[in-house]
Amino acid sequence: MPATSPLDALLQQIRSCRLCEEHLPLGPRPVLRASASARVLIVGQAPGTRVHASGIPWHDQSGKRLRQWLNLDEETFYDETKIAIVPMGFCYPGKGKSGDLPPRPECARHWHQLLLAQLPAVQLTLLVGKYAQDYFLGNRARPTLTETVAHWQEYLPSYMPLPHPSPRNQFWVKRNPWFEQEAVPVLQQLVRSHL
Repeated sequence: MPATSPLDALLQQIRSCRLCEEHLPLGPRPVLRASASARVLIVGQAPGTRVHASGIPWHDQSGKRLRQWLNLDEETFYDETKIAIVPMGFCYPGKGKSGDLPPRPECARHWHQLLLAQLPAVQLTLLVGKYAQDYFLGNRARPTLTETVAHWQEYLPSYMPLPHPSPRNQFWVKRNPWFEQEAVPVLQQLVRSHL
């Protein structure tokens, strides 16, 4: 039997994590994918109810739109040897007044640095939504998501900030046509070059 790699051991620990169990309305079910060979990292917010039910990240309408933005089929998108998917919060956080609650902070505090250290091949990190942008960009993030995404070129080649692809954000995409006209073609080219 082959020895378990440090990354496999860490993923096993994360998948059995119960740090914030008392705050999770549907209970813990950490959803993420990673391989030491992955060259692209996608950091989103937290699973929604559909992803919680399936255990497959981005297995919803948001994921469909994200794959369109990336111009990737499902097979490539879910090939963890190429693409790691690590949300800010690994479990469904519950419903808020206008959508899901923010990702639980325990995941990033407890697991992210350990996990990122096991992903040495990552060359491009897609920061989907403000939580990921604030965490990874720190004081380089602009005050609003729109400003950060509008200045996407400043964060290359390591990071590419994106709006959340949720159907709820359809209005944002319509109000900011430059995103799909200017940023998405570059995003597709970058992702393709790293795969």
